Amino acid sequence: MIVDNWRKLKDNIDDIEILFDLAREESDDQTVEEIEKDLDGLKSSVRDEELKLMLGSPQDAMNSIMTIHAGAGGTEAQDWAEMLLRMYLRWAERKGFSTTIIDYQPGDEAGLKSVSMTIEGGYAYGYAKAEIGIHRLVRISPFDSGARRHTSFASVFVYPEVNDEIVVEIDEKDLRIDTYRSTGAGGQHVNKTDSAVRITHLPTGIVVQCQNERSQHKNKAMAMKFLKSRLYEMQLQEQKKKIDELNKSKKDIAWGSQIRSYILHPYKLVKDHRTNLEVGNVNRVLDGDIDDFIEAYLLN
Repeated sequence: MIVDNWRKLKDNIDDIEILFDLAREESDDQTVEEIEKDLDGLKSSVRDEELKLMLGSPQDAMNSIMTIHAGAGGTEAQDWAEMLLRMYLRWAERKGFSTTIIDYQPGDEAGLKSVSMTIEGGYAYGYAKAEIGIHRLVRISPFDSGARRHTSFASVFVYPEVNDEIVVEIDEKDLRIDTYRSTGAGGQHVNKTDSAVRITHLPTGIVVQCQNERSQHKNKAMAMKFLKSRLYEMQLQEQKKKIDELNKSKKDIAWGSQIRSYILHPYKLVKDHRTNLEVGNVNRVLDGDIDDFIEAYLLN
């Protein structure tokens, strides 16, 4: 399939080259302009194929589960975590991915403390994994009566979502399952019943929870899927003998070791500290236009 795509691209380039030579001989400016538009489309197609070459592992093609946690800083950080959630929801929409929020812990006054959601679509994990790390926001705080500048942090982590073809063995004796009332949106029914589910995997200490569905049974099924995804990722790291690297990456997700900064004051700039890519249109980025950052990271 990949080879066929590259062959088609090469054939298109050959056709355009022939057409360009003819148009130049006949001084056909209109055709030349059309060729330039075709070339822009080809450049985009070539870039997409290059990215797919960077996404060669089996899990890259999987759906993903993304978690966002507000850092220290109370309302400021919680509002920033909410802004990131909106950014990723808009990005997923742009990519044609579907999203489902499976757990939402609201902030004390605004924003959110943590959120988990699924992102479904071709290579969803391969693309989304580029966002793993700490994201820093610098702005004049809307919550500060003195209009002072604040710096806020939020962490993002992404897991490949396990499908039915992948077997992850879990011993029921290793699980502690708790139920509680939902704290997120969902109406009176959700908030009046203990439908939310929290599962603790005792051997690893991994905790997952889901409160999206009204049914406790459905929430438990989704939480188990989340747990299997977490355990599957650990298995992958063990198979590749990269446990030390995984622990190091998680250790690096600490306040002050951000992968990207979003600056709204005293100037407007988004900078990725891994690739040094900078974009001045912050609003466009926060509206979900982050493909340039993802592509720069994957091709770096």
